[in-house]
Amino acid sequence: MSETMKLKRATYHLWTFTISKLIASFGAQVYAFAVSFYILQLTGSATSFATNLICSILPRTLVAPFAGYVADRYSRKTIVITAQIASTLAIGGLLAVSVASGISLVAIYITTAILAVTSTFSGVTFSSSITGLVDEARIQKAMSLNQMSISFAAIGSPAIAGVLYGTVTMPVFLMMYMSASMIAVLLESTMNFKLFARRKEVVEGEPKESMLQSMKAGLSYLRLQPVVMAIIWISLFINFLFGAFMVGYSFILIEKMKMAPEHFGFTEGAFAVGMLLMSIYLSIRKEVKFPLLVGKRGIIGMSLIMSGIAFPLIIAMPYPGMVVYYATLMFSFGLIQIIVNTPMMVMMQKMIDDDYKGRVFSILETMAMALMPLGMVLYGFLYDVLPAQWILIVSSLLLIGVVLVLARPSVVRMAHPELDKTKILKTKMVQEQ
Repeated sequence: MSETMKLKRATYHLWTFTISKLIASFGAQVYAFAVSFYILQLTGSATSFATNLICSILPRTLVAPFAGYVADRYSRKTIVITAQIASTLAIGGLLAVSVASGISLVAIYITTAILAVTSTFSGVTFSSSITGLVDEARIQKAMSLNQMSISFAAIGSPAIAGVLYGTVTMPVFLMMYMSASMIAVLLESTMNFKLFARRKEVVEGEPKESMLQSMKAGLSYLRLQPVVMAIIWISLFINFLFGAFMVGYSFILIEKMKMAPEHFGFTEGAFAVGMLLMSIYLSIRKEVKFPLLVGKRGIIGMSLIMSGIAFPLIIAMPYPGMVVYYATLMFSFGLIQIIVNTPMMVMMQKMIDDDYKGRVFSILETMAMALMPLGMVLYGFLYDVLPAQWILIVSSLLLIGVVLVLARPSVVRMAHPELDKTKILKTKMVQEQ
């Protein structure tokens, strides 16, 4: 295939990938909204609601390492399509149960667990396939469009789900989600996952690695990539320490500040709008030159925003000013999160060998998913026994300390050796003047 044809095909992939992810994100979020409402209306039990969340988080944590092995070992296109078909069949199964005998909690829990497994396989494999689907120059554009689709879904799905939930029955809901999932399968089947791939060909007669050997090889590869290891450790600490934000934000605004639900929704919407605008900006601008340096500064900014949530607890604010303050804070948080995530993911896409991407991304997902519930449980306990403002301030200071240590100047220079050249050039220019 000629280079021009490959670039045209990559452009097609950009938009097919974005539309597919948009459909999948919309469907998943609308389903989550509907099922959450249904469980709470049916049982009125927080325990039943939490059980459904566990059915979503636990399977992802358990299967992510296997998803990485499979993504590196087998055809990525086959995995993505199989995962999407399995999602469609899971929704179809829940639909059949609901028509035959009415939806039960057990049926919902099983479906949620299956969807968690399929989305893990699909997500890890898609993350591993970006450099095979699009040319290197447009990796940032692809990652930004992916974030845009997630942001669109975050903004639009609650409103659409709310309208649909009040007007259609649960079986109709499920039929719509099933139809959307089938469209995603059709779109994904037209994509060439090997267009720019640089994976090693399997040699006939060569002994095959076992799953355990493959995972060990992935860990050994990571040990030889100090910059990637630093990014993974930073991600782990962010996921753990941001439990202070994830638990504390709702607790402070709803319980402490007595904010009305519509105003609370407005502040959360500001976060999604910030993400969307920054994703659009990054999709049209040149690639970020020093992503680890930008990410380091961005995480410090996110830490300061996290401590800023405590400000109205220390100094009283009028109610309208408080709503505007938190909306501005969340909008800024959405902007900075994309500034941190997208360039860092682009850098990892370029640094990690195609043959190891599945295992590296699955290790990242496993460890992040494992620490997230732990952080939320710990901070849930801390918010019950300690002043909220000090939890947020101490957590933000810890996060700043972690980033300054793990992304210290020597690590940043290792990731971006050209920084030294830029400094030497600037010094020469100053001396000449």
